[in-house]
Amino acid sequence: MTGVTLALVALLGGVGAATRFVVDGLVRDRVAQGLPIATAVVNVTGSLVIGLLAGAQLYHAVAGPWLTAAMTGFCGGYTTFSTAMVETVRLLQAGELRRAALTALGSVVLTVAAAALGVGVMAYAA
Repeated sequence: MTGVTLALVALLGGVGAATRFVVDGLVRDRVAQGLPIATAVVNVTGSLVIGLLAGAQLYHAVAGPWLTAAMTGFCGGYTTFSTAMVETVRLLQAGELRRAALTALGSVVLTVAAAALGVGVMAYAA
């Protein structure tokens, strides 16, 4: 990894984290509490973006430091799977077994589906 790529990853990681903060706040202000919907929105949209970027790399031969920085930096800074698992554990601790199971399973299913959709869109566009 070159110094330029490392700097881009760091820069876009910060942009991704700031974007997550804004999106999370916007969703929390509009959604009833109970399930960690804001975290799910962030992780699903981030997975879609990384799927689109991976598809661009696979089907359109897009490469370079900007792609690496976008996938690793922005998407890594934007998504927050650790928060999703902490929220799941908190639901378990509160005795909310169904909500915890829905959160954990939903997180996996929706994020993988979003990433696959992104790759599929780019394959279709090829």
